[in-house]
Amino acid sequence: MKTIDFSYYIERFIAGEMSDTEKQWFLKELEANENLRHEVSLRKQTDEILKKKDVMTLRNKLSEIEKKRAEAKAPTITSKRPAYFKYAALLAGLVIIGSLIIFRGKSLSNEDILKQYYKAYEPPTSQRSANAVTDADFTLALEFYNAHDYDKAAALFNKVLGSKPNDMQTVLLIGVTNFEEKKYPEAKQSFGKVIDDKNNLYVDHARWYLALCYLNTNETEKAKQLFSLIGKESGIYQNDARKIVRDLK
Repeated sequence: MKTIDFSYYIERFIAGEMSDTEKQWFLKELEANENLRHEVSLRKQTDEILKKKDVMTLRNKLSEIEKKRAEAKAPTITSKRPAYFKYAALLAGLVIIGSLIIFRGKSLSNEDILKQYYKAYEPPTSQRSANAVTDADFTLALEFYNAHDYDKAAALFNKVLGSKPNDMQTVLLIGVTNFEEKKYPEAKQSFGKVIDDKNNLYVDHARWYLALCYLNTNETEKAKQLFSLIGKESGIYQNDARKIVRDLK
């Protein structure tokens, strides 16, 4: 079997240039391929470093321009010394403020974080190996889910779970439908079941949405601890989790 070169797809994924179908395929590959998750995480970190390097280069250039302008204006050292210090102090102040904004960020409320980082879960559309009736119920449940009819979707997902109680994909989707319906205690229970099972491809998603549940229920310390755990492990939510930990009050 020919090995896939993911470099092209990684760049498109990070740049947000993938179509919905291509993105769904790539997310499925991420779930199953730890090396790919690590490569995506490394590329994102590299981009962040390069951005910060560009900012530092710009600040150094501005500093040089201001220094040359101050020197050009000064006929003698004694006559223009106060003006030079005024500009230098102003520039230093701008640099400090810029550094604080760029490298520290501002604290955000739980509501602000949810608005900034929350995205509805997009379930993979690959075929499932199941009996005809269960597969039909799951497919219909997905249609209701994608149409944001979460009540009907939850009913069908629960029906599927009755036949396949260890189907962690269905358990996760039940949790997400309850999350969308603001039924956070029920959602937490589903996400916890997926996490406790461990031997499935949906643990990362379950941890992420459980942490979001904690934000919604103002259990900020629990949310921060879980986001911190997510940020320490390679996964599709790693970078966002690290940013949230920095942003949380």
